[in-house]
Amino acid sequence: MSSWSVVSDGESQTLELGWRLGQLLQQSALVLLQGDLGAGKTVFARGVARGLGVDPQIPITSPTFTLMNHYHGRLDLYHFDLYRLSDPDELIELGFDDYAYGLGVTLIEWPEKLANPETPGLWVDLKRIDDEHREIVFFQKGETHQELISALQKKCHFPLDNNLSKAEGM
Repeated sequence: MSSWSVVSDGESQTLELGWRLGQLLQQSALVLLQGDLGAGKTVFARGVARGLGVDPQIPITSPTFTLMNHYHGRLDLYHFDLYRLSDPDELIELGFDDYAYGLGVTLIEWPEKLANPETPGLWVDLKRIDDEHREIVFFQKGETHQELISALQKKCHFPLDNNLSKAEGM
């Protein structure tokens, strides 16, 4: 298993890591974000959306009550939040497999709610160190994202050169 760990010094760096990942994504991908409440999953997701070219005027929010938000960009982004998922059968009703294994980028917050904890994809584990700092670990399950992790690692040299203004369209 290929992995890479980095410490983010704040929300802007977490956002930028997501933005850089979004820029690198050139084809369909399944990205699974795990971490406690407040770990930065939605901030990271916002960065991915901006890196995929989702209009900066469109707010990127966690779909906690709707389970999925769809955003149009260079690649479509299907953003799932499974925190309030009470029954995995709800995903069947949404056509989850069509999104997760179809065209576009599927990003899942709270993937531990899936029936299969070994779901193949790019996993991103966000761990809160303190109010500002997060350890972010990228790893793969399956064999599809080793090159992506390597490319992200090469593209990110800390401290980041703060492209937040580009990511947020400011």
